[in-house]
Amino acid sequence: MRKFLVLGVVLLVISCGSSKKVTQKSNAKNINTRQEVMVVPSKEALKEVEKAVKETKKDAHSNLNETTLAYIAQYAPLAMDEMRKFKIPASITLAQGILESGSGKSQLSAKSNNHFGIKCHTGWKGEKVYHDDDAKGECFRKYQYPATSYQDHSLFLTTRFRYASLFKLKKDDYKSWAKGLKKAGYATDPKYPNKLVAFIEKYELYKYDKMVLKGKIDTDHLTQKAEVAEIVDDLKHEAKRRKKLNRKGVHTVKNEDTLYSISREYNISVEELKALNNLSDHIIHKGDELKLRSNAKREHYHTVEKKETLYSISKEYDTTVEELKKMNNLRTNDLSIGQELRVE
Repeated sequence: MRKFLVLGVVLLVISCGSSKKVTQKSNAKNINTRQEVMVVPSKEALKEVEKAVKETKKDAHSNLNETTLAYIAQYAPLAMDEMRKFKIPASITLAQGILESGSGKSQLSAKSNNHFGIKCHTGWKGEKVYHDDDAKGECFRKYQYPATSYQDHSLFLTTRFRYASLFKLKKDDYKSWAKGLKKAGYATDPKYPNKLVAFIEKYELYKYDKMVLKGKIDTDHLTQKAEVAEIVDDLKHEAKRRKKLNRKGVHTVKNEDTLYSISREYNISVEELKALNNLSDHIIHKGDELKLRSNAKREHYHTVEKKETLYSISKEYDTTVEELKKMNNLRTNDLSIGQELRVE
């Protein structure tokens, strides 16, 4: 009887040990599988982000890149979800995505869904694509879905010791995170932190950090992808409406126009329109050209469209190719559709 009792205890210990090993193996497998799952934000999350994007546009009036706004509307819910899981500020993730992927328009992101320029590195067993970067034909990770790129970005930062110091920072301290990424070796560009902070402040990306920290919304991954596409289509339509403002800064009055309708179209007040155009009343006439912004010196941006070159853009803004390259820290003449260029 004692022998049977001892044998039973031994079998129980072996059984527990085997079970533990199988569980660990299963968890590792789940992490790999999770990376290739299509994640779609909830309807509630999309509505909150759409509202935040509209508020950003209202606050900034003109001078915002519509392609970038569309990118934020599409990917802010994912960045917020990753912040909840991995404690990386959504503002930092979004700014990196905007910068590294050209607001989703770069060749790498368009063909490989790689939004953060993550290279293959040792141990990568997923799909690969080869792209010229610091050297010719470098190996980059390729994903089935954009959401996979966001998930892998989180894992990339949380599983490497050199980024450990970042997670001691406050989750809403985007300036320290930007500097910390550069210090840890994420990018070689000395202006990398400044570029991230510029995007965060220009597009008010810090709002998405606050939403997460306040526990305002969550995602359930059940909403159809069409809901995201609808927001993006609306923003594209808005971009076409505001094209005159972004390029010329004037509006030519049509028959049906009123100061109120023009103010609504360009998100500026009637009083501001009157002040810009020295109007003492609300009377305007067909063919009048109304100023939509002050002529005071300010930074002005142009969004690159299909078939445009540095030469064609330089002619449009009465400048030179070399001046454009200097203002935008460009080393080559290559441009991407949707890229934002400073032109003044």
